[in-house]
Amino acid sequence: MDKPVILLAAELPDRTREELRALFTVLDYPDEPAAAAAMLREHGPRIRGMALRKTRIDRAFIDALPALEIISSYSAGLDNVDVQAARARGIVIENTSHVLAEDVANTAVGLALALTRDLVNADAFVRAGRWPAHKQYALGRSISRMRIGIVGLGTIGSVVARRLAAFGSRLAYFGPTRKEVELAYFDDMKRLAAESDMLILTCPLTAATRHLVSAEVLEALGPQGFLVNISRGPVVDEQALIAALAANRIAGAALDVFEHEPDVPAELIADRRLVLTPHIGSGTEETRTGMAENVVDALARHFGLVGPRDGR
Repeated sequence: MDKPVILLAAELPDRTREELRALFTVLDYPDEPAAAAAMLREHGPRIRGMALRKTRIDRAFIDALPALEIISSYSAGLDNVDVQAARARGIVIENTSHVLAEDVANTAVGLALALTRDLVNADAFVRAGRWPAHKQYALGRSISRMRIGIVGLGTIGSVVARRLAAFGSRLAYFGPTRKEVELAYFDDMKRLAAESDMLILTCPLTAATRHLVSAEVLEALGPQGFLVNISRGPVVDEQALIAALAANRIAGAALDVFEHEPDVPAELIADRRLVLTPHIGSGTEETRTGMAENVVDALARHFGLVGPRDGR
């Protein structure tokens, strides 16, 4: 029996690539556009599955794969996929939000603590030998007494909420629909910001959420408010954030993602009220291994194959 043909449009660990090749006939997606187009013209009708990471999958790409049944993405976010076009074709989409939720939530809480307790600058204060001359460091803020608005109460946002509840934070959330949870719900971002001391962004990047955190939202958050973003950079209007910081209209921000990453504006880098990390929300050995394994396992399940972790 012939193996199902899949397209490998992702940079994945060697072990994961070997597992895919053991189960499937794997076609590598070329980096060079002309070669990629030629490959899709020649092999597109045979491709039934796709292992994906960052490659842009638009309607034209999907149309070039008439036999495509499933897209298995290494990432949680699907902003690089025309989800509507895929679902219109009945294509199954699998991502890794359930795999990475715990560690991304840990990152969100870690950033919130680093931001409100000024941990990065406190470390520099000690290392610079300034403690003996300054008997007490400036006081921080307590997330245990803080009103925190979670933007997007999906898989990751729900895990963030569970952690913050253990800290004693007062929680509310924003999203397109109300969930069956015992948290205050806001359907307006400006109202949530006005009622919060901190916003934590965990929503996907879509047309509706691009620049969701606007100048008006930052104004509503106010000069004592904090922003934490572990979702996608373009959810925040970065220029509006820079302007709000310059005018002292918010207290600070912790950003793991940026609008044009890996390029980070000089104004953000220079501002010591910010905690900046290089998109490491899911960056643990355990979670990245689990994400790679999920790419293989989702494809194997779909095609009814015995995967490398079956029967363990």
